[in-house]
Amino acid sequence: MSARPFTLTPDLLLRAYRLGLFPMAESRTSRALHWLDPESRGVLPLDTFHLPRSLMKTLRSGRFTLTADHDFPATIAACARARTNRPDTWINPEIERLFTELHIIGFAHSVECYENNILVGGLYGACLGGAFFGESMFSTATDASKAALVHLVARLRLSGFTLLDTQFLTTHLARFGAVEIPRAVYHTMLSGALDVPARFIASPDPAALLAEIEAMRRPKS
Repeated sequence: MSARPFTLTPDLLLRAYRLGLFPMAESRTSRALHWLDPESRGVLPLDTFHLPRSLMKTLRSGRFTLTADHDFPATIAACARARTNRPDTWINPEIERLFTELHIIGFAHSVECYENNILVGGLYGACLGGAFFGESMFSTATDASKAALVHLVARLRLSGFTLLDTQFLTTHLARFGAVEIPRAVYHTMLSGALDVPARFIASPDPAALLAEIEAMRRPKS
């Protein structure tokens, strides 16, 4: 009798995140997942998030319509799609399945950016306690993914989150204030964030959301 194939469940995935691990596939067509806990971890401090003046101007222009949890399946599918500057991706069908199931039970969220009713940017990630684990973002229009990031941070701040894990530090994220910290420091931060009773607010009061975004432009004390 052959052994039954092992199926990764949302519960096991959440247990891995509690331990500081996150999954990646080698390619879109790869069936195997690898679990990472890098020596250095990227985090984006929520209280010192830097909102560039030019991006604030774009947000105020009304060019984009931003939503959260409006179309999670389309957002993760867009993140996984091959593009000219990125012919392959680490998001395989197994990761799509797992995160879509996490979204259904309330542990994964998306932010969508629309232009003329077309999805042109967005991001998604998982959450536990006061920790949000950013997974991936995409953009087919200038500043679309950046706008989605601003709206994610605003919602996390309004919802009481204390940790935004970006996994790795990139030049793109560094412009917004992301930093790299040692694994041990990250695990300490994660432990504290897991005890925070935060709850992601997908559709906050519009006035409160706008005020939170405007606050990002004020000098940090």
